[in-house]
Amino acid sequence: MTISAPGKTQTYTEPIQELLETASLYLHIPFCHTRCHYCDFNTYAGILPLREPYVRALLTEIAATGTLARLPSGRPRRSRTIFFGGGTPSLLSVEQITRILNACSTSFSVDEGAEITLEANPGTLSQEQLAGLRTAGINRLSMCAQSFDAQLLNTLGRIHSPEEITQAMQYARAAGFTSINLDFMFGLPGQTMRHWRETLDRALDLHPEHLSLYSLIIEEGTPFYTWTHEGSITPADEDLCADMYEYADELLQAAGYENYEISNWSLPGHQSRHNLTYWHNLPYLGMGAGACSFFGSRRFSNVREPLAYIRLLRAGQRPEAESESVDRAQAMSETAFLGLRTAMGLHLPTFEERFSQPFTQFAGNRLQLVEEAGLLEHDHDWLRLSKRGRLLGNEVFLRLLPD
Repeated sequence: MTISAPGKTQTYTEPIQELLETASLYLHIPFCHTRCHYCDFNTYAGILPLREPYVRALLTEIAATGTLARLPSGRPRRSRTIFFGGGTPSLLSVEQITRILNACSTSFSVDEGAEITLEANPGTLSQEQLAGLRTAGINRLSMCAQSFDAQLLNTLGRIHSPEEITQAMQYARAAGFTSINLDFMFGLPGQTMRHWRETLDRALDLHPEHLSLYSLIIEEGTPFYTWTHEGSITPADEDLCADMYEYADELLQAAGYENYEISNWSLPGHQSRHNLTYWHNLPYLGMGAGACSFFGSRRFSNVREPLAYIRLLRAGQRPEAESESVDRAQAMSETAFLGLRTAMGLHLPTFEERFSQPFTQFAGNRLQLVEEAGLLEHDHDWLRLSKRGRLLGNEVFLRLLPD
């Protein structure tokens, strides 16, 4: 069964019931040289000596998780994608990453053509390291570039320079990487439209296969949150952020990139298959400190603190800290609004096949107001956000939440 939309990029070519039997793997690496001023992720600076004990604990968890995830027949669970996130996974050695990948292949049935992504800071990469990572099996890089403006990088607390972004791309190409994502942020304090245009122009000059563009969100507990409330920084207003987003979308689409998810653009064939796992609400297993999973009608997460994580696994205990059951109504709601985040939208026949209920019956009249407001559009078997709806998506998503 091939699922594709008229004029849109194909996302997957397997029956939904087969995809529901797989599990993408997320591996959380929490180490950073410094903690960025906007970051509220589960990351830690100053604990680099814990890298080897942490890797050993992660290997233990991979083996245990692989055993628990085995199919009823006893065969290893199939995995289509592996994603090293963080933190700064490129702070691990090539030898450590190789051991982790070997453990995944031992405990899971990893597809021969699996997408294996590693997040990296441009300031932590060498050509020798990248060549080693490519040999180890990493076939996709995701680099947190954030801006090509040196002053804005300093404001964010980033440790790399604009020149190191270009250098890292050159090193990665020389090492044989043919699928590279660059992350950038907009709506930053002091960022003008001129800054944004220059960043996007320089990014396009590097010809990445994928771009992720995120609006700054001020998270509680970060220096940015404190500074915003003190009045020492002022993030961009909503109108400027909307202008930046629309400018980027027009520029990138003119350059051949498709906006296949609200914050993500790719050249044909280079969508992030791992992130599409989340947006299609398919199973994934997260391993590492603070990692989250959605598997077996359950959402669960690990203890966040790396030392506690290491100690639990050394003691032969599971590091799971929180768990909740995901009932059918919640799964239907999440599948609907996550699908609507993508450019293709929600494939209505697949929704019905997955849940044995037509989407129209599930939604009832909850979407009537947003449809009348022009936020949704129908296209054959697809329901998707309109162009206006992509800027007001939360108005749609809130109406799909369980009662």
